[in-house]
Amino acid sequence: MNPAHSESSTSGARYALALLLAVNLLNYIDRQVLYAVFPLIKADLKLSDTGLGFLGSAFMLCYMLAAPIFGRLGDKGNRARIAAGGLALWSIATMFSGLASSYRMLLSARTLVGVGEASFGTVSPVLLADYFPRERRGRMLSLFFLAIPVGSALGYILGGQLGQAFGWQRAFLLVGLPGLFLALPLYLLKDPRQRVTVTTSAPAEAILPELQRFWKNRTYVHATLSMAAMTFALGGLAQWAPSFLQRSFGLEVARGNTLFGMITVVAGIFGTLAGGWLGDRFQKRNPTGYLSVSAVGFFLGAPMMVLALFTSSLTICLSAIFAAELFLFLNTGPLNTVLVNVVAPGRRAMGFAINIFIIHALGDAISPAIIGFMSDQWGLSRALLITPVAVLVAAGFAAYGGRFMECDQRNAEEN
Repeated sequence: MNPAHSESSTSGARYALALLLAVNLLNYIDRQVLYAVFPLIKADLKLSDTGLGFLGSAFMLCYMLAAPIFGRLGDKGNRARIAAGGLALWSIATMFSGLASSYRMLLSARTLVGVGEASFGTVSPVLLADYFPRERRGRMLSLFFLAIPVGSALGYILGGQLGQAFGWQRAFLLVGLPGLFLALPLYLLKDPRQRVTVTTSAPAEAILPELQRFWKNRTYVHATLSMAAMTFALGGLAQWAPSFLQRSFGLEVARGNTLFGMITVVAGIFGTLAGGWLGDRFQKRNPTGYLSVSAVGFFLGAPMMVLALFTSSLTICLSAIFAAELFLFLNTGPLNTVLVNVVAPGRRAMGFAINIFIIHALGDAISPAIIGFMSDQWGLSRALLITPVAVLVAAGFAAYGGRFMECDQRNAEEN
Protein backbone atom coordinates (compact mmCIF):
# COMPACT_ATOMS: atom_id res chain seq x y z
CA MET A 1 0.00 0.00 0.00
CA ASN A 2 1.21 3.49 -0.80
CA PRO A 3 2.47 5.04 2.52
CA ALA A 4 1.09 8.45 1.57
CA HIS A 5 -2.33 6.94 0.84
CA SER A 6 -2.28 5.03 4.14
CA GLU A 7 -1.36 8.18 6.07
CA SER A 8 -4.13 10.09 4.30
CA SER A 9 -6.66 7.38 5.13
CA THR A 10 -5.60 7.37 8.79
CA SER A 11 -5.84 11.15 8.96
CA GLY A 12 -9.29 11.06 7.38
CA ALA A 13 -10.48 8.42 9.84
CA ARG A 14 -9.25 10.47 12.80
CA TYR A 15 -10.96 13.59 11.48
CA ALA A 16 -14.19 11.66 10.99
CA LEU A 17 -13.99 10.31 14.54
CA ALA A 18 -13.34 13.78 15.99
CA LEU A 19 -16.17 15.41 14.03
CA LEU A 20 -18.72 12.68 14.70
CA LEU A 21 -17.78 12.62 18.38
CA ALA A 22 -18.28 16.39 18.62
CA VAL A 23 -21.71 16.15 16.98
CA ASN A 24 -22.65 13.21 19.20
CA LEU A 25 -21.74 15.33 22.24
CA LEU A 26 -24.24 17.95 21.10
CA ASN A 27 -26.73 15.15 20.47
CA TYR A 28 -26.74 14.15 24.13
CA ILE A 29 -26.41 17.68 25.50
CA ASP A 30 -29.56 18.75 23.64
CA ARG A 31 -31.32 15.56 24.69
CA GLN A 32 -30.47 15.66 28.39
CA VAL A 33 -30.88 19.38 29.02
CA LEU A 34 -34.64 18.81 29.23
CA TYR A 35 -34.25 16.53 32.23
CA ALA A 36 -31.96 18.99 33.98
CA VAL A 37 -34.68 21.63 33.96
CA PHE A 38 -37.54 19.26 34.85
CA PRO A 39 -38.13 20.90 38.26
CA LEU A 40 -38.23 24.37 36.66
CA ILE A 41 -40.64 23.30 33.91
CA LYS A 42 -42.84 21.47 36.44
CA ALA A 43 -43.16 24.58 38.60
CA ASP A 44 -43.59 27.03 35.70
CA LEU A 45 -46.14 25.04 33.68
CA LYS A 46 -47.72 23.39 36.77
CA LEU A 47 -47.35 19.82 35.50
CA SER A 48 -47.87 16.46 37.19
CA ASP A 49 -45.04 13.91 37.13
CA THR A 50 -47.01 11.98 34.51
CA GLY A 51 -47.17 15.02 32.20
CA LEU A 52 -43.53 15.80 32.87
CA GLY A 53 -42.45 12.26 32.05
CA PHE A 54 -44.42 12.31 28.81
CA LEU A 55 -42.17 15.10 27.49
CA GLY A 56 -39.34 12.59 27.45
CA SER A 57 -41.50 9.76 26.19
CA ALA A 58 -42.81 11.86 23.27
CA PHE A 59 -39.24 12.65 22.22
CA MET A 60 -38.34 8.95 22.23
CA LEU A 61 -41.55 7.96 20.45
CA CYS A 62 -40.72 10.19 17.49
CA TYR A 63 -37.07 9.16 17.65
CA MET A 64 -37.89 5.48 17.27
CA LEU A 65 -40.59 5.97 14.61
CA ALA A 66 -38.26 8.05 12.44
CA ALA A 67 -35.30 5.67 12.76
CA PRO A 68 -36.44 3.00 10.23
CA ILE A 69 -37.01 5.70 7.60
CA PHE A 70 -33.46 6.97 8.00
CA GLY A 71 -32.21 3.39 8.11
CA ARG A 72 -33.54 2.76 4.60
CA LEU A 73 -32.09 6.05 3.40
CA GLY A 74 -28.77 5.39 5.10
CA ASP A 75 -28.21 2.06 3.34
CA LYS A 76 -28.71 3.73 -0.04
CA GLY A 77 -27.72 7.41 0.24
CA ASN A 78 -24.92 9.59 1.53
CA ARG A 79 -24.88 9.01 5.27
CA ALA A 80 -22.91 12.15 6.13
CA ARG A 81 -25.49 14.38 4.45
CA ILE A 82 -28.36 12.57 6.14
CA ALA A 83 -26.67 13.05 9.51
CA ALA A 84 -26.01 16.75 8.78
CA GLY A 85 -29.68 17.35 7.98
CA GLY A 86 -30.66 15.74 11.26
CA LEU A 87 -28.17 17.90 13.19
CA ALA A 88 -29.58 21.09 11.71
CA LEU A 89 -33.16 20.01 12.46
CA TRP A 90 -32.63 19.04 16.09
CA SER A 91 -30.54 22.16 16.80
CA ILE A 92 -33.27 24.45 15.49
CA ALA A 93 -35.92 22.44 17.37
CA THR A 94 -33.94 22.72 20.61
CA MET A 95 -33.81 26.48 20.22
CA PHE A 96 -37.55 26.47 19.44
CA SER A 97 -38.03 24.71 22.80
CA GLY A 98 -36.69 27.88 24.38
CA LEU A 99 -39.46 29.87 22.72
CA ALA A 100 -42.23 27.60 24.02
CA SER A 101 -44.73 29.30 26.28
CA SER A 102 -47.03 26.32 26.80
CA TYR A 103 -46.88 22.58 27.34
CA ARG A 104 -48.12 21.85 23.80
CA MET A 105 -45.46 24.04 22.19
CA LEU A 106 -42.72 22.42 24.25
CA LEU A 107 -44.07 18.96 23.42
CA SER A 108 -44.07 19.78 19.69
CA ALA A 109 -40.51 21.06 19.81
CA ARG A 110 -39.24 17.96 21.59
CA THR A 111 -40.85 15.68 18.99
CA LEU A 112 -38.88 17.50 16.26
CA VAL A 113 -35.70 17.06 18.29
CA GLY A 114 -36.45 13.33 18.27
CA VAL A 115 -36.79 13.23 14.47
CA GLY A 116 -33.51 15.08 13.94
CA GLU A 117 -31.56 12.96 16.39
CA ALA A 118 -32.96 9.77 14.84
CA SER A 119 -31.26 10.72 11.57
CA PHE A 120 -27.84 11.07 13.16
CA GLY A 121 -28.21 8.19 15.60
CA THR A 122 -29.13 5.74 12.83
CA VAL A 123 -26.36 6.42 10.32
CA SER A 124 -23.43 7.77 12.36
CA PRO A 125 -22.21 4.51 14.01
CA VAL A 126 -22.08 2.64 10.70
CA LEU A 127 -20.55 5.65 8.96
CA LEU A 128 -17.76 5.69 11.54
CA ALA A 129 -17.34 1.90 11.54
CA ASP A 130 -16.56 1.95 7.81
CA TYR A 131 -13.53 4.12 8.50
CA PHE A 132 -11.87 1.43 10.66
CA PRO A 133 -11.06 -2.32 10.37
CA ARG A 134 -13.10 -4.78 12.42
CA GLU A 135 -10.35 -5.43 15.00
CA ARG A 136 -10.33 -1.73 15.98
CA ARG A 137 -14.05 -1.04 15.96
CA GLY A 138 -14.64 -1.81 19.62
CA ARG A 139 -12.24 0.89 20.77
CA MET A 140 -13.25 3.41 18.11
CA LEU A 141 -16.97 3.02 18.80
CA SER A 142 -16.24 3.30 22.52
CA LEU A 143 -14.54 6.63 21.87
CA PHE A 144 -17.52 7.72 19.75
CA PHE A 145 -19.99 6.70 22.44
CA LEU A 146 -18.06 8.59 25.11
CA ALA A 147 -20.51 11.27 24.04
CA ILE A 148 -23.22 9.48 26.02
CA PRO A 149 -21.76 10.11 29.49
CA VAL A 150 -19.87 13.30 28.62
CA GLY A 151 -22.70 14.87 26.61
CA SER A 152 -25.29 13.78 29.16
CA ALA A 153 -23.22 15.23 31.99
CA LEU A 154 -22.76 18.51 30.14
CA GLY A 155 -26.50 18.56 29.47
CA TYR A 156 -27.23 18.21 33.18
CA ILE A 157 -24.58 20.74 34.23
CA LEU A 158 -25.37 23.34 31.58
CA GLY A 159 -29.10 22.85 31.97
CA GLY A 160 -28.93 23.15 35.74
CA GLN A 161 -26.64 26.17 35.81
CA LEU A 162 -28.18 28.05 32.88
CA GLY A 163 -31.72 27.15 33.92
CA GLN A 164 -31.27 28.38 37.46
CA ALA A 165 -29.47 31.55 36.34
CA PHE A 166 -31.54 32.54 33.30
CA GLY A 167 -34.63 30.30 33.23
CA TRP A 168 -35.30 27.07 31.38
CA GLN A 169 -36.24 28.78 28.09
CA ARG A 170 -32.85 30.47 27.69
CA ALA A 171 -31.11 27.24 28.62
CA PHE A 172 -32.64 25.61 25.53
CA LEU A 173 -31.73 28.56 23.31
CA LEU A 174 -28.08 28.54 24.38
CA VAL A 175 -27.42 24.80 24.08
CA GLY A 176 -29.16 24.50 20.72
CA LEU A 177 -27.07 27.13 18.91
CA PRO A 178 -23.65 25.34 18.58
CA GLY A 179 -25.06 22.53 16.42
CA LEU A 180 -25.73 24.90 13.55
CA PHE A 181 -21.98 25.57 13.22
CA LEU A 182 -21.14 21.88 12.76
CA ALA A 183 -23.84 21.09 10.20
CA LEU A 184 -21.75 22.20 7.20
CA PRO A 185 -18.53 20.30 8.15
CA LEU A 186 -20.64 17.19 8.69
CA TYR A 187 -22.40 17.68 5.35
CA LEU A 188 -19.00 17.83 3.61
CA LEU A 189 -17.59 14.72 5.36
CA LYS A 190 -16.74 11.97 2.88
CA ASP A 191 -18.78 8.79 3.13
CA PRO A 192 -16.16 5.96 2.91
CA ARG A 193 -18.74 3.60 1.44
CA GLN A 194 -18.26 5.45 -1.85
CA ARG A 195 -14.82 3.85 -2.13
CA VAL A 196 -15.95 0.24 -1.62
CA THR A 197 -18.54 -2.12 -3.03
CA VAL A 198 -21.33 -3.22 -0.72
CA THR A 199 -24.41 -5.32 -1.19
CA THR A 200 -27.57 -3.29 -0.81
CA SER A 201 -31.11 -4.47 -0.78
CA ALA A 202 -33.30 -3.84 -3.78
CA PRO A 203 -35.29 -0.61 -3.60
CA ALA A 204 -38.56 -2.47 -4.02
CA GLU A 205 -37.82 -4.98 -1.26
CA ALA A 206 -40.61 -5.06 1.30
CA ILE A 207 -39.94 -4.24 4.92
CA LEU A 208 -41.38 -7.53 6.25
CA PRO A 209 -38.75 -9.80 4.63
CA GLU A 210 -36.12 -7.38 5.93
CA LEU A 211 -37.45 -7.71 9.48
CA GLN A 212 -37.59 -11.49 9.14
CA ARG A 213 -33.94 -11.53 8.09
CA PHE A 214 -32.92 -9.65 11.23
CA TRP A 215 -35.18 -11.82 13.39
CA LYS A 216 -33.23 -14.89 12.26
CA ASN A 217 -30.00 -13.26 13.42
CA ARG A 218 -30.17 -14.49 17.01
CA THR A 219 -27.15 -12.58 18.30
CA TYR A 220 -28.63 -9.37 16.90
CA VAL A 221 -31.98 -10.08 18.57
CA HIS A 222 -30.48 -10.84 21.99
CA ALA A 223 -28.12 -7.84 21.87
CA THR A 224 -31.04 -5.60 20.90
CA LEU A 225 -33.29 -6.91 23.69
CA SER A 226 -30.44 -6.47 26.18
CA MET A 227 -30.03 -2.88 25.04
CA ALA A 228 -33.80 -2.35 25.26
CA ALA A 229 -33.90 -3.42 28.91
CA MET A 230 -30.84 -1.29 29.66
CA THR A 231 -32.41 1.68 27.86
CA PHE A 232 -35.61 1.27 29.88
CA ALA A 233 -33.56 1.56 33.06
CA LEU A 234 -31.09 4.26 32.07
CA GLY A 235 -33.72 6.32 30.25
CA GLY A 236 -35.86 6.40 33.35
CA LEU A 237 -32.92 7.22 35.62
CA ALA A 238 -31.59 9.90 33.28
CA GLN A 239 -34.87 11.78 33.42
CA TRP A 240 -35.69 11.30 37.08
CA ALA A 241 -32.34 11.18 38.91
CA PRO A 242 -31.99 14.99 39.29
CA SER A 243 -35.55 15.19 40.63
CA PHE A 244 -34.80 12.24 42.96
CA LEU A 245 -31.78 14.08 44.41
CA GLN A 246 -33.84 17.22 44.87
CA ARG A 247 -36.74 15.48 46.60
CA SER A 248 -34.77 12.98 48.70
CA PHE A 249 -31.90 15.20 49.83
CA GLY A 250 -33.20 18.74 49.30
CA LEU A 251 -30.58 19.69 46.72
CA GLU A 252 -31.28 22.80 44.66
CA VAL A 253 -31.53 22.39 40.88
CA ALA A 254 -28.05 23.65 39.99
CA ARG A 255 -26.21 21.66 42.66
CA GLY A 256 -28.13 18.43 42.08
CA ASN A 257 -27.55 18.53 38.34
CA THR A 258 -23.88 19.46 38.75
CA LEU A 259 -23.22 16.57 41.13
CA PHE A 260 -25.09 14.08 38.97
CA GLY A 261 -23.39 15.42 35.85
CA MET A 262 -19.89 15.15 37.33
CA ILE A 263 -20.55 11.60 38.48
CA THR A 264 -21.91 10.67 35.07
CA VAL A 265 -19.00 12.10 33.12
CA VAL A 266 -16.27 10.48 35.25
CA ALA A 267 -17.98 7.10 35.61
CA GLY A 268 -19.06 7.18 31.98
CA ILE A 269 -15.61 7.93 30.59
CA PHE A 270 -13.87 5.24 32.63
CA GLY A 271 -16.68 2.72 32.12
CA THR A 272 -16.98 3.28 28.37
CA LEU A 273 -13.22 3.19 27.71
CA ALA A 274 -12.76 0.17 29.97
CA GLY A 275 -15.63 -1.61 28.24
CA GLY A 276 -14.12 -1.02 24.79
CA TRP A 277 -10.68 -2.21 25.91
CA LEU A 278 -12.01 -5.24 27.80
CA GLY A 279 -14.38 -6.13 24.96
CA ASP A 280 -11.62 -6.12 22.31
CA ARG A 281 -9.31 -8.05 24.65
CA PHE A 282 -11.78 -10.79 25.56
CA GLN A 283 -13.19 -10.99 22.03
CA LYS A 284 -9.74 -12.07 20.79
CA ARG A 285 -9.85 -15.00 23.18
CA ASN A 286 -13.50 -15.91 22.87
CA PRO A 287 -16.23 -15.06 20.31
CA THR A 288 -18.56 -14.11 23.20
CA GLY A 289 -16.16 -11.54 24.68
CA TYR A 290 -18.20 -8.43 23.92
CA LEU A 291 -21.42 -9.91 25.28
CA SER A 292 -19.72 -11.34 28.38
CA VAL A 293 -18.25 -7.98 29.36
CA SER A 294 -21.69 -6.37 28.97
CA ALA A 295 -23.47 -9.04 31.01
CA VAL A 296 -20.99 -8.83 33.90
CA GLY A 297 -21.34 -5.05 33.98
CA PHE A 298 -25.12 -5.32 34.20
CA PHE A 299 -24.98 -7.90 37.00
CA LEU A 300 -22.62 -5.71 39.03
CA GLY A 301 -24.52 -2.48 38.43
CA ALA A 302 -28.00 -3.59 39.55
CA PRO A 303 -27.33 -3.89 43.33
CA MET A 304 -25.56 -0.52 43.31
CA MET A 305 -28.72 1.04 41.90
CA VAL A 306 -30.81 -0.43 44.73
CA LEU A 307 -28.37 0.92 47.32
CA ALA A 308 -28.53 4.42 45.81
CA LEU A 309 -32.32 4.47 46.02
CA PHE A 310 -32.66 3.47 49.67
CA THR A 311 -29.75 4.95 51.56
CA SER A 312 -30.38 8.03 53.72
CA SER A 313 -26.79 9.23 53.26
CA LEU A 314 -26.09 11.57 50.35
CA THR A 315 -22.45 10.44 50.24
CA ILE A 316 -23.38 6.76 50.00
CA CYS A 317 -26.07 7.55 47.43
CA LEU A 318 -23.68 9.43 45.16
CA SER A 319 -21.00 6.74 45.57
CA ALA A 320 -23.49 4.03 44.64
CA ILE A 321 -24.64 6.02 41.60
CA PHE A 322 -21.00 6.32 40.51
CA ALA A 323 -20.40 2.57 40.88
CA ALA A 324 -23.63 1.70 39.08
CA GLU A 325 -22.88 3.96 36.13
CA LEU A 326 -19.28 2.72 35.93
CA PHE A 327 -20.48 -0.88 35.55
CA LEU A 328 -23.42 -0.10 33.26
CA PHE A 329 -21.33 1.93 30.81
CA LEU A 330 -19.08 -1.09 30.20
CA ASN A 331 -21.62 -2.28 27.60
CA THR A 332 -21.58 0.83 25.39
CA GLY A 333 -18.79 -0.06 22.97
CA PRO A 334 -19.15 -3.87 23.10
CA LEU A 335 -22.89 -4.13 22.36
CA ASN A 336 -22.74 -1.60 19.53
CA THR A 337 -19.74 -3.43 18.08
CA VAL A 338 -21.73 -6.67 18.19
CA LEU A 339 -24.44 -5.02 16.10
CA VAL A 340 -21.89 -3.96 13.49
CA ASN A 341 -20.10 -7.31 13.37
CA VAL A 342 -23.12 -9.60 12.99
CA VAL A 343 -24.86 -7.58 10.24
CA ALA A 344 -23.76 -7.53 6.59
CA PRO A 345 -22.26 -4.14 5.51
CA GLY A 346 -25.10 -3.26 3.13
CA ARG A 347 -27.73 -3.62 5.89
CA ARG A 348 -25.99 -2.01 8.86
CA ALA A 349 -27.85 1.31 8.75
CA MET A 350 -31.15 -0.56 8.68
CA GLY A 351 -29.83 -2.81 11.44
CA PHE A 352 -29.18 0.20 13.65
CA ALA A 353 -32.54 1.69 12.66
CA ILE A 354 -34.45 -1.41 13.74
CA ASN A 355 -32.33 -1.57 16.89
CA ILE A 356 -33.14 2.06 17.70
CA PHE A 357 -36.85 1.46 17.14
CA ILE A 358 -36.95 -1.58 19.42
CA ILE A 359 -34.75 -0.32 22.25
CA HIS A 360 -36.72 2.90 22.53
CA ALA A 361 -40.14 1.34 21.97
CA LEU A 362 -39.46 -1.07 24.82
CA GLY A 363 -37.16 1.29 26.71
CA ASP A 364 -37.09 5.03 27.33
CA ALA A 365 -40.12 5.82 25.19
CA ILE A 366 -42.22 4.28 27.95
CA SER A 367 -40.11 4.22 31.13
CA PRO A 368 -40.23 7.97 31.96
CA ALA A 369 -44.03 8.08 31.81
CA ILE A 370 -44.35 4.76 33.66
CA ILE A 371 -42.03 5.97 36.41
CA GLY A 372 -43.85 9.29 36.52
CA PHE A 373 -47.20 7.54 36.94
CA MET A 374 -45.81 5.21 39.62
CA SER A 375 -44.25 8.22 41.37
CA ASP A 376 -47.64 9.94 41.56
CA GLN A 377 -49.00 6.80 43.22
CA TRP A 378 -46.21 5.60 45.56
CA GLY A 379 -43.37 8.12 45.51
CA LEU A 380 -40.32 8.50 43.30
CA SER A 381 -37.91 6.25 45.23
CA ARG A 382 -40.23 3.25 45.02
CA ALA A 383 -41.06 3.96 41.40
CA LEU A 384 -37.38 3.91 40.45
CA LEU A 385 -37.03 0.36 41.82
CA ILE A 386 -38.21 -0.88 38.45
CA THR A 387 -34.87 0.17 36.93
CA PRO A 388 -32.49 -2.35 38.59
CA VAL A 389 -34.95 -5.12 37.69
CA ALA A 390 -34.67 -4.07 34.04
CA VAL A 391 -30.86 -4.09 34.28
CA LEU A 392 -30.92 -7.72 35.44
CA VAL A 393 -33.09 -8.58 32.44
CA ALA A 394 -30.47 -6.89 30.22
CA ALA A 395 -27.77 -9.04 31.77
CA GLY A 396 -29.70 -12.21 31.02
CA PHE A 397 -30.18 -11.37 27.34
CA ALA A 398 -26.51 -10.43 26.91
CA ALA A 399 -25.29 -13.62 28.56
CA TYR A 400 -27.60 -15.89 26.55
CA GLY A 401 -26.91 -14.13 23.24
CA GLY A 402 -23.28 -15.24 23.32
CA ARG A 403 -24.34 -18.75 22.30
CA PHE A 404 -24.97 -17.56 18.72
CA MET A 405 -22.23 -14.96 18.22
CA GLU A 406 -19.72 -17.02 16.26
CA CYS A 407 -22.25 -18.36 13.76
CA ASP A 408 -23.95 -15.01 13.11
CA GLN A 409 -20.65 -13.17 12.69
CA ARG A 410 -19.52 -15.73 10.11
CA ASN A 411 -22.80 -15.33 8.22
CA ALA A 412 -22.37 -11.54 8.17
CA GLU A 413 -18.88 -11.88 6.66
CA GLU A 414 -20.11 -14.23 3.94
CA ASN A 415 -23.04 -12.01 2.84
